[in-house]
Amino acid sequence: MARISASVYTSHVPAIGAALDLGKSGEPYWQPLFRGYEFSKQWIREHQPDVIFLVYNDHATAFSLELIPTFAIGTAAEFLVADEGWGPRPVPKGIGHPELASHIAQSVIQDDFDLTIVNKMDVDHGLTVPLSLMYGQPQAWPCTVIPFAVGVVQYPVPSGRRCFMLGQAVRKAIESFDQPLNVQIWGTGGMSHQLQGPRAGLINKEFDNRFLDRLIADPAGLASVPHIDYVREAGSEGIELVMWLIARGAMADVNGGKPPRVVHRFYHVPASNTAVGHLILEDQA
Repeated sequence: MARISASVYTSHVPAIGAALDLGKSGEPYWQPLFRGYEFSKQWIREHQPDVIFLVYNDHATAFSLELIPTFAIGTAAEFLVADEGWGPRPVPKGIGHPELASHIAQSVIQDDFDLTIVNKMDVDHGLTVPLSLMYGQPQAWPCTVIPFAVGVVQYPVPSGRRCFMLGQAVRKAIESFDQPLNVQIWGTGGMSHQLQGPRAGLINKEFDNRFLDRLIADPAGLASVPHIDYVREAGSEGIELVMWLIARGAMADVNGGKPPRVVHRFYHVPASNTAVGHLILEDQA
């Protein structure tokens, strides 16, 4: 049967992708950030999954204000790189896993979570930047990917508790799939940042690190944090952090197993005008 072996958490700042694509990763401004992912690149080479279930948010690329799904799962065989206004990033297209994606959709919907099924979807920096941070710049991504888009750009957005419960349903779905697949679940977005208004440029290191502490040790308690706390403490775009709770909800300890092993933790400010957080947890089921 399929199994979840680890969860990975990372910010998906678009400027990180631009720095890589334009050959600026070695510049003094960017060096400290990319050093924080050197361990991760080695780790992923040694813990290569068959499939990544990648939780991210679309940035008005595949979806717009005309259509705003709360949860959308990509079931296509491939996902092209989106043009976000300056041409598609020069990175490989994503190769999907339609069988597993469809199975997850079936299982999760039967567990009372309403998903939007997307059979054709271009993917933006929310998905490609995390892959670039972990894999560098390969000719092809070395595993398949299931994009899972969460509507956190336009209110109303799902609660942290709903996301946490969804992660548990995703784990159940993956573990009931009858192929011996090694699956990782990635939660992306955040950390604290605000892109507009009087508080544009807000970064809250204390909130971010408390979030990481609780994500590791008290995920159920963290899931009860209301939206207004994210907005007040982490900025208007800090609400993206609820997506990390989907990945955390899929870990063994939430479902009666052992606590995960923390293999890497990294935090850096700033990257553009955003705080960058990163965490790798290995499942100990």
